[in-house]
Amino acid sequence: MEGMQSIRSVIAGNENGVNDRKIEEILVDQERAGALSKELGWLSHVGERLGFSIRGCDGGEIDALALGRSHGGILARCSERTIPPLDVSEIKDHGFYVMIEGIEDPYNFGYALRSLYAAGVDAIILDERNWMSAAGVVARSSAGASELFPLFTAKPTEAADCFKSRGYTIVCADLDTPHTLEETEIRFPVFLVVGGERRGISRALLDRADLKVKISYGRDFRASLSAASAATILAYEIFRQNRK
Repeated sequence: MEGMQSIRSVIAGNENGVNDRKIEEILVDQERAGALSKELGWLSHVGERLGFSIRGCDGGEIDALALGRSHGGILARCSERTIPPLDVSEIKDHGFYVMIEGIEDPYNFGYALRSLYAAGVDAIILDERNWMSAAGVVARSSAGASELFPLFTAKPTEAADCFKSRGYTIVCADLDTPHTLEETEIRFPVFLVVGGERRGISRALLDRADLKVKISYGRDFRASLSAASAATILAYEIFRQNRK
């Protein structure tokens, strides 16, 4: 995990019981330690409670471990995170859950999670093939939201069936529908499915939808929005309709 924002999110997610990922060691660029003194003081205090150490090192070691150069001179070695299978008995009665099916890029996935977290989504359902193997990239691009979100895995059709059995409205984003987002009433509880840019949503999942909606464009434009942009627009409209 690279940078203080990701590290803080790992700690918060662990302490809040959202995930079981643990920090094993913090690495700090010795030349930047002075500028990070406040953060290091806090991490030292938290490390005593959670059982991780802080080690100063050469900046080259951090650069070699990091994927980019925006780490700010600090990163954390962490354990894996357990992502449990979806349990129908744990689904909230009046919630808002989202699945992004077929997304192709971990950065785009992270950007989507950032917006969905801000829009008040309760949890994310992941396909069995998901981007959490690139957890550091996802954490950075999601501004830490990936570590704060409850995450569950399920096959897409099984997830839809679980939510339908709990009385949820299954909402799918689909270009081939006359129903526009701004003209469609969508009330909680909602299970929203957004497809990736290339593959979209599978036919089996579309066939289970209670509502199919499309995002209106301001001009003739044949391309689809990125999954992150579509998820943001859809989630915020659903949030707006249900915020009272």
